[in-house]
Amino acid sequence: MAAIPETTPSSTRRPGFSHQKKTHLRIDMTPMVDLGFLLITFFIFTTRLGEPQALKLFLPNDQDKTITPNTTGEGLTLTILLDGKNVIHYYHGMPETALANGEVFSSNYHPQKGIGQVIRDKQKAIDESGKYPEGRKGMVVIIKAGPHASYKNMVDMLDEMLINGVSKYAVVKPSGEELSFLSN
Repeated sequence: MAAIPETTPSSTRRPGFSHQKKTHLRIDMTPMVDLGFLLITFFIFTTRLGEPQALKLFLPNDQDKTITPNTTGEGLTLTILLDGKNVIHYYHGMPETALANGEVFSSNYHPQKGIGQVIRDKQKAIDESGKYPEGRKGMVVIIKAGPHASYKNMVDMLDEMLINGVSKYAVVKPSGEELSFLSN
């Protein structure tokens, strides 16, 4: 703490001068140092606990030429086209047949009636068909973001993959036919 020691008055006084007591101020900095260390410790612990968590993406190695193209059946494929204003278009199977036959459906991000329900319905249909030995684990979802899709839309789709347990999905650029479909 701060201490102000008293000084003794001098025995010799000179006339014409008023003598005031001279005080020497001594400040004890020990509590301030303790407080500084407490603050440093607090900030170290709080920044340690607040580490960001990221989603792990497993990307193929460009140098590895032994990767063979995947030959997934049409019944296991679901393609999702992300459009602006939170609109999602999706189709099953090959893009040429779906776009030519008008078998493209629309959805949104609603929790019970949106694209999550479409994915769950597809998984259920695959399990019930009995054609595929892998079942729902063989399902492949292809995500294609259109020019008007936002970053939030892509993150929401990746969240849906995680929520519904889809282990095989790919983020791909849309083809020319799909881009013309999205522009119309």
